[in-house]
Amino acid sequence: MVGLGTIINTAAIVAGGLCGQLFGRFLQERHQDTLCKTCGISVLFIAVSGALEGMLTVEGTSVVSGQSMLVTVCLALGALIGEILNIEGWFERLGEWLKIKTGNAKDKRFVDGFVTASLTVCIGAMAIVGAIEDGIFGDYSILATKAVLDLIIIMVMTCSLGKGCTFSAIPVAVFQGSITALAQFVKPVMTEAALANLSLIGSILIFCVGVNLVWGKKIRVGNLLPAVVIAVIAAFLPF
Repeated sequence: MVGLGTIINTAAIVAGGLCGQLFGRFLQERHQDTLCKTCGISVLFIAVSGALEGMLTVEGTSVVSGQSMLVTVCLALGALIGEILNIEGWFERLGEWLKIKTGNAKDKRFVDGFVTASLTVCIGAMAIVGAIEDGIFGDYSILATKAVLDLIIIMVMTCSLGKGCTFSAIPVAVFQGSITALAQFVKPVMTEAALANLSLIGSILIFCVGVNLVWGKKIRVGNLLPAVVIAVIAAFLPF
């Protein structure tokens, strides 16, 4: 069944959110704060490993770094475009709308939880590759694996950031569902080089999410999202 992967992934996020709400209510504020920072540190290390995989290569007996120009250009242009469009502002407005519509108007953490969790589970090569595989071949194995990871991540985030994290299932369903529906058109663009660039820049954006979790909101990660698109485009440029 085409689209089953996104359904499984979305259900896993909701399940993780519900479990987080169930256990989170028994945690004191200091426990939630420590759990949030611990989650942030985990996200940082996951992101660093992904970024280093894209930037480091082994040549003989030496480890050589590269892609620094790609990272700089993609992030700089992406940030400029994102700030002009104020993408994070759209995320926040959607979060505010959901907060009111779901009867959580008094929850001060709802929007931060929604935005942070949405960016964490939406950014990455697994979401795109998995959705394409699901759309073309009906193979949902990648998204099923991602679903397990997302369930754990969202459960922990919900314990510390509140029920807003649960609603990250909505952008995941829309984003991955759209790619699955358009898989035939998206697949030719997702070459090996394009996926490598996407994974590298995506890992760096996830690192920024981790920074915000550990040290408080320092970076408007949503406004860096165009960097991922620029990274894919860069794979087709002759340099």
